[in-house]
Amino acid sequence: MSNISLIIEERPHDIGNFMVGRLLPFRGKRMVGPFIFLDHMGPACMGEYQNIDIPPHPHIGLSTLTYLFEGSIMHRDSLGVEMEIKPGQVNWMTAGKGIVHSERTPQYLRTSDKMLHGLQIWVAMPKELEGIDPSFYHASEDEIPSWEKDGVSYKLIAGTAFGHESPVPVYSKLFLLELKSTAETNICIGPELFGEVAIYTLEGSIENDGNSYEPKRILVAKQDELCEFTMKENTSIYIFGGEPFPEERFIYWNFVATSKEIIEEAKMKWKEQGFPKIAGETDFVPLPS
Repeated sequence: MSNISLIIEERPHDIGNFMVGRLLPFRGKRMVGPFIFLDHMGPACMGEYQNIDIPPHPHIGLSTLTYLFEGSIMHRDSLGVEMEIKPGQVNWMTAGKGIVHSERTPQYLRTSDKMLHGLQIWVAMPKELEGIDPSFYHASEDEIPSWEKDGVSYKLIAGTAFGHESPVPVYSKLFLLELKSTAETNICIGPELFGEVAIYTLEGSIENDGNSYEPKRILVAKQDELCEFTMKENTSIYIFGGEPFPEERFIYWNFVATSKEIIEEAKMKWKEQGFPKIAGETDFVPLPS
C-alpha cells in the first residue's frame, strides 16, 4: 500500500524579473510541519546585465531559509547584515515582529554570465515566538552535518535527525535533509523522522509501491514511520517536515501570523513605511493591491 497521500507539482510563479516553481503553499496542503512556503529557483542561465534584483520587502512571523545549488545572492537587511550566500551554505533570517531585506546579484557578478539555482523556504514560528526581535544566521558549507550511508550522501540542512543537529537556530521540531544517490538504493528512514513528512525530488526519480515519481514535485507521506522508498541512480531529494503547530497560520504576501489582525497591522505598517530601513537602499516593493 502506498504511503503517499498527496502529490504537489511545481507551478510557475513570477516574482518580478525571475520565474520560480512554487510548491508550497498548495490549496490541498497549506503546510508540512512548520514549513509554509517552498519555491524552487531556476536553474536559470543569466547573461551579462541580467541580474536578480528583489528590492527591500518586509516579513513577519517566519524564518526564511535560502539554500543554493548554483550561483550567488547578496542578502542585505534592516539589521545591517550584508551576507553573500553561495552553494551549500545556509542563510537563515528570522523575521519575528518584522524585518526588511533585499536580494540581489552581487556587484562582482553583475556584468558577466551567471547561473542561479536553489531553494527559498519559509518556516512559520511558534505562536509564542512570532513577535520576537528579528535576527540573522549564516552557516558555511562545512558547518552543515554531512555523512554517507549505503552509498547515499546525507546533509542535515536544518533541524535534527539521525542523531545529528544542524547549527541553524530553528524554533520548533523540524528537519530539512538532502539525500544524493549515485546508484539505485532502497531508503528506509521512517524511524528517524517525526511529525509530517514530505519529499521534494530535485533531479532523478524515486519509486514507492511500484510507482515512479519524476522530479519537480513534492510527495507528502501519510505516515512518517512508513517512509520507505527507492532512490534511482543520480537522484537528489530533499526531505522536510516536523511537528505541526496546533493553530492555523494565515499568510498574506510576505507575512505569516496566527491572526488576521497581526497581518492587517503589518500591511498598514508597510503602506506607511513604518518598518525599519536598509542602509543605502531607497527603493522598495509596494504592498500588493
